[in-house]
This record gives sequence, C-alpha cells and structure tokens, in this order.
Amino acid sequence: MKDFFKLKDNKTNFFTELLAGVTTFFTMAYIIFVNPAILSLNAGMGWQAVFVATVLACVAGTLIMALYANVPFALAPGMGLNAFFTYTLCKQFGLAWQEALGIVVICGVVVVIVTVTKFRKVIVAAIPPFLKDSITCAIGFFIAYLGFKNASFFTFLFDSGSYSVLENGSAISNSSAMPALAVFNDPGVILGLLGIIIMIILAARQIKGGLFIGIVVITVLGIPLGVVDISKIKLLDFHAIASVKDVAFAAFGNQGFESLFSDFNKIILTITASLALFLSITFDAIGTFIGAGRVSGIFDEKDAKNMSQKGVKSKFEKALFADGIASCVGGFLGTSSVTTYVESTAGISVGGRTGLTGVVVAVLFLLCLPFAGIVSIVPAQATAPVLIIVGVMMMSSITKIKWTNFQEAVPAFFTISIMAFAFNISYGIAAGFILYCIIKLVTGKVKEIHPVLAAVAVLFLINFAIIALRG
Repeated sequence: MKDFFKLKDNKTNFFTELLAGVTTFFTMAYIIFVNPAILSLNAGMGWQAVFVATVLACVAGTLIMALYANVPFALAPGMGLNAFFTYTLCKQFGLAWQEALGIVVICGVVVVIVTVTKFRKVIVAAIPPFLKDSITCAIGFFIAYLGFKNASFFTFLFDSGSYSVLENGSAISNSSAMPALAVFNDPGVILGLLGIIIMIILAARQIKGGLFIGIVVITVLGIPLGVVDISKIKLLDFHAIASVKDVAFAAFGNQGFESLFSDFNKIILTITASLALFLSITFDAIGTFIGAGRVSGIFDEKDAKNMSQKGVKSKFEKALFADGIASCVGGFLGTSSVTTYVESTAGISVGGRTGLTGVVVAVLFLLCLPFAGIVSIVPAQATAPVLIIVGVMMMSSITKIKWTNFQEAVPAFFTISIMAFAFNISYGIAAGFILYCIIKLVTGKVKEIHPVLAAVAVLFLINFAIIALRG
C-alpha cells in the first residue's frame, strides 16, 4: 500500500490519509441525501433507487480518481449539475428522466474525448497565471460561502411580490432579495457559531486531526441542542439496495437514447444541452484542480508545465482523465453527472496527498448503503466550519494578483465575485475569460489572447445566449 500510493514520496502516512478521507467524507456526505431528494421530487425518479445510484457513483468515481491518478480528490454527482438535470433538462426542456440520463452519458463521452485529445490540458496551459490565482481565490470564497450558508448564518429578505413559488415548493426571487445575518436565537445557528469557534481554535492551535475532531464535537453538541436526533438512527437497512435496477442503464432503453433521437427538435436540444453540461463539468473540475492543487502542492507548476505531449503520464493529466471517465458514471448508474468535489479541500487541508484518501472516502460511501442512518446524523453545522477554514487557507493567492493593473484586476475581480455570488464555479471562470478577452481586444493586445482561451470564451457566450433565449 505504501509503495502503490507512494506515501513516502508524497510526505504523508496511512494515519494522515485515513483522517483526510474521513474528513472529506463527512464534508460531502450530504450529497447522498440531497441528490435523491432533488431527482426524485423534480424528475420523477424513485428516491431509493437514486440514493443507491448516488452512493455507487460516489464510490466508482472516487476510486477511479484514487487508483488511477493517485490524488486525494473525491467525486460525486455535482450540485448544480443535478439542478441542471432536473430543472433544465426535465422541467424546462420537457425531457423524460431516461432521456436526461442519455444526455449525461453523451456529455461524459465528449468529456473523455476532449481529455484524451488534450483539449482540457491545452485550456489549462492557456490560462494566464493571474487568472489561475484568481480561480484559486474564487474557489476559496466559493467554499467559504457554502460553509457560512450550511452553518445557517444567512437569511434572505424578499420584497413583497418579488418572488414566485416553484412546483417543488421552493421560491425564486429577483435581485431585490438581500442577504442578512441570521438572528442567534435558533439552535441551528447557535450550533453553527459554536462550530466555527471550535474549528478556529483547533486550527489556530494546529492540533493534529483538529478538523475531524471538530466535526465529532459539534455533532455531539447538536444532540442537547435538538439539532441532532439520534432516535431516528437505523443501523441496518438493506431493502433499498436492489432498487437501483430501476434507474441503472435506463439511458440505453427505449425511453432513453431511442426516444432522444426520435425527432430533429430533440437532436438540436440534445446538442445545446450537452454543450452547457460539458462546459460546467469541464470547468468545475479544472477550477477545483487549479484551486486546491496549486495551494497544497499536489499539482505544482513543474507538473503543469511538463505535461507529456503523448499519452497520459503526468499527475495532472491523469486527474483530468479520471475526472473525464467518472463523468460518464452517473449516466450509466442512473443519476446526474459525476464531477470532482471542491469539498475535497477539507481532506487536503488535514494532510491528504494521495489516492489513499480517496479509497477511504469510497469505502465510507459504500458503508452508507446499510448504515445511512448513522451518517445522516452529522449535521451541516458540523462540516460547514471546515469549508470556512479551508476558504481562509486558500486566500493566500490573492497577493499574487496585480490589483494596481486594471487589465488584470477586472477579470480577477469578476472571476472571484461572480463565482461566489452566482454560486457557480463555471460562471466565475466564464466571467474572467470573457472579460480578459474583451480587455485585450479593446487595448489592441489581441495577440496576447491564446486562441483556445478565445474559443472557450465564445462557447461560454453561446451557452449564455442559448440559456437566455430558452429562459
């Protein structure tokens, strides 16, 4: 095991990797409950079947990354990608969930092809250094915002008549919605505040395994506060496992691919939907790799510069390829697209450096099939502070951006702000790319724009136009 994962070369050990895996798992375990809820409520899929498919997708995707690329990134059906699956493909476009799974498979295959043909690596090489630093900072803001949100720190104020209620019971508002700090009289908010304080103390004291210890302590404190209900724990529940047959490989049936290509309008829809999904998957992963990989040293500048001209040999190349292969997994198993999770930074922050971290994550996800009840008692307030701490750690790259240079400051600022405020990694990267190209164009520095970067910016603009026209 030590030789396979090269623990010594990566300056780590079994205990550190184990701790990192457990930390990452608890930080992203919410997906096995949230994803089935979204797909069952809005796409008409069975909750139990999607639950099992989600768990298996987490296991398969993470193991591909761990065993092939030997990096500590975990994968799961992506938040945002599952919303695209339900609200755009099924609700807005009117596709059956089997047809939507077909698009997930198609997009996954495209991602694999562009990875093998080095298009994704060329994109990474084309990004200017200051934009890479901007993406790193933006990822930090993004996950910190996610942490504050999960800690129940924010409420949102709506003007009367400024929002509408969707079919699933949630609401959508216009720009009149304003965030505000929550009132600290709710048990969940109080637990979130205690969690942040505990995590800051543990991190400041540099206690080994402090983040994981914090998760356990906060979960225990949640019991007397009424946030954690241990009475609902089920130790064993094997009944749901067989239900995965209802959704697995459904994309290949009569209601999947055959229906998807049954008429011209659906073919055009499939192409446009696949473009949007491809951009999200591609840049979610690239953003996470650039952000977390550069700060931790998992992917250093030497690794990025020395990417092989033939084959898939460098660590960065292998990670991109593994992510590409894993992107197909969701469609095959019966859930939305699988992607590299930014929450992996939680495990990286406690020392995870190899694929052994991912193996631990995969094993813990697999144990969720019969022991989901135990995992479910860990509240969001216990894992939220981890994301906030990691966000703080990722802010060091902001000093590398030349803020006095307006031509760098504008794309950098929009990358960071749009990613956080729009709550979308791909949109933040899109804003940076597009504004970078515009500034170079109007200042007569067109030759400084890498052709691939310009092409990607145009694709993003086309994608936004399609979304607006179908809006």
